Amino acid sequence: MSYGVKRENEEYIIGRNAVSEALKSGRVIETIFLQDSINIGSIHNLAEKIRENNITRKRVKTANLDLMSKDRDHQGMVALAGAKRSATVEEILEISKKRGESPFVIVADEIEDPHNLGAIIRTAECAGAHGVIIPKRHSVGITESVGKSAAGALEYVSVAKVSNIAQTLDKLKENGLWIYGADMRGENWCEIDFKGAAALVIGSEGRGMSRLVREKCDFIVSLPMSGHINSLNASVAAGILMYEVRRQRG
Repeated sequence: MSYGVKRENEEYIIGRNAVSEALKSGRVIETIFLQDSINIGSIHNLAEKIRENNITRKRVKTANLDLMSKDRDHQGMVALAGAKRSATVEEILEISKKRGESPFVIVADEIEDPHNLGAIIRTAECAGAHGVIIPKRHSVGITESVGKSAAGALEYVSVAKVSNIAQTLDKLKENGLWIYGADMRGENWCEIDFKGAAALVIGSEGRGMSRLVREKCDFIVSLPMSGHINSLNASVAAGILMYEVRRQRG
């Protein structure tokens, strides 16, 4: 294998947490590359899972792992797996039906920073969201950096890529969801009722929500700012609001 090069239908899973969660979820993994100096005793439980799943294990130099992970922190481990298929909006809504819960969907409107999107996906999984929707263009995709930041959450969260966020919000409304957009100029988050079917829209880091997307929102929700900075990091704001939804739903 030429390290750092993969086929179009493959992706690297970077870091011990992400690899561990991929194994737990039943993800099909072709090969796991381990740093040649890694002490197997330090990853005993993970090594047992690799053996139980009969996955090929290869020792490689640190430089090879750096190349595969594009110099991100790989913790001495990278897995090669088949690329994960994107979900559809309909499949995300079906997940809520199967759980017997009101839909709770996160819509990331042109998030550009992979660390922000990864953190949003990770929090969405922890807060019980049924899926995340991202645009196909003008946004970071589901890259290896996003997967690393999500720390394994991508194995459990359905992510749908859509051509038009505004039209997708119309579709969600047709399915009974209320649309809540996060913005500095909105109603106090503590006064909003999130108990029903909800889609929470988080805008891009610099521009916020686009004008058309903002117009599609039923509610504009704002977090109070008491300091000198007038906005929060997108993933931080998303996390606060997701857990308010979680709190209200009990």
